[in-house]
Order: sequence, then structure tokens, then C-alpha cells
Amino acid sequence: MAASTEVPRPIIIEDECKGCGRCIAACPRKVLRPAQRVNRRGFVPAEYVGEGCTGCAICFYNCPEIYAIEVHTADKEGGQ
Repeated sequence: MAASTEVPRPIIIEDECKGCGRCIAACPRKVLRPAQRVNRRGFVPAEYVGEGCTGCAICFYNCPEIYAIEVHTADKEGGQ
């Protein structure tokens, strides 16, 4: 298994994000920030800083757009 898939991380679907900032404000580890670009809809999406996520999913639960954030965590059982 690659190291990048073993650590928890948020996956932000850029074109679904409306840039409301709720996930950024809610993140207890402050690992999300506004991107320095706009998406296809003209919004500035959130982005992951690249490290520090614990997989708590608070960002996911605070996001009003149901398809904008996924939180990937390590498979603790070692399976797929």
C-alpha cells in the first residue's frame, strides 16, 4: 500500500465546492484553506494543505454541498 493512501485526508471535489468556508472554519487541525484559483463555477474552493488531517470528518459534516468533500481514511483491517 502506498504511503499516500495510508494517512487520512480530505478530498475536495473542486467543482462541487461553492467556497462557503464552513469546512475551513470547522477544521480543528486547520488543514484546509481557500485555494488560489477559481473553479469552473467561479467559486474559490477549499483545498487541503497536504498534511495534518486526522480523518475526523468534521469538514464533511459541516459542508452544505453533499458531494463536495470526501474523507479518506486508512483501512484498519488491511483489506481493500
